[in-house]
Amino acid sequence: MAVRKIVRIDEDLCDGCGDCVPSCAEGAIQIIGGKAVLLADNLCDGLGACLGECPQGAITIEERDADEYDEAAVHDHLAHMPEPGPVDLASLMGVRPHGVAPAPRQAPAGGGCPGSRTMHFPLAGTNAPAPATPAAPAASATLTSELRQWPIQLHLVNPTAPYFQGANLLLAADCCAFATAEFHPRFLRGKALAMACPKLDHSQDTYRQKLTAMIDQAGIDTITVLIMEVPCCAGLLTLAQQAVAAASRKVPVKLAVIGVQGQVVREQWV
Repeated sequence: MAVRKIVRIDEDLCDGCGDCVPSCAEGAIQIIGGKAVLLADNLCDGLGACLGECPQGAITIEERDADEYDEAAVHDHLAHMPEPGPVDLASLMGVRPHGVAPAPRQAPAGGGCPGSRTMHFPLAGTNAPAPATPAAPAASATLTSELRQWPIQLHLVNPTAPYFQGANLLLAADCCAFATAEFHPRFLRGKALAMACPKLDHSQDTYRQKLTAMIDQAGIDTITVLIMEVPCCAGLLTLAQQAVAAASRKVPVKLAVIGVQGQVVREQWV
């Protein structure tokens, strides 16, 4: 055991709403007996992705003696978590047959959100490294996704996940994937991905810590920051540069800017 940062849940403040559960990619938080509970110290990385998700302010980060974070234990824990059952969309929308009383509201489920589970899936049939200048696909060719991991949101990713080890990181603003048709073949190919919105997201300190952990612990090789040309997007580059400055390793940072009509405005090492 060692003194380290770890999540603290105030049982008196917690109302059992469950909003914090899907924000923990490690599945370390579950609802038990109507309260959020940290299942085990070694499942919590202490980076605080769950901070800000609790409407009651019951979740904080404290420093105390705790078991070290154990990624192998997390993988085993996630592998044994139950998969979600079928969803009754009509019930979720409040639609029910005439004369049928609504079902009583159930307490939040105890499991973490499988949609935030870390997954790594190498691209089918692509063991060779990507070329420096990707060739444009033929007009009749079926486009293939270059995504090789899940989750992709910086809020949810584990900074020491296997797909970040020694990887080239694409740190992309959310809008870029929709703005440019070149997102997959030009920018994502051969890279691990983390996405965030520097304007709307409220976890900037956590993001900075995660990026620093990717540099120092996962040993990422380069960072490509992909942003839109709008002024508010520049904060993502600032975040990356602050993470590099705080890290013990130094990695090169490349900036790529996308115009609001989808064109690539510029690319440069910064």
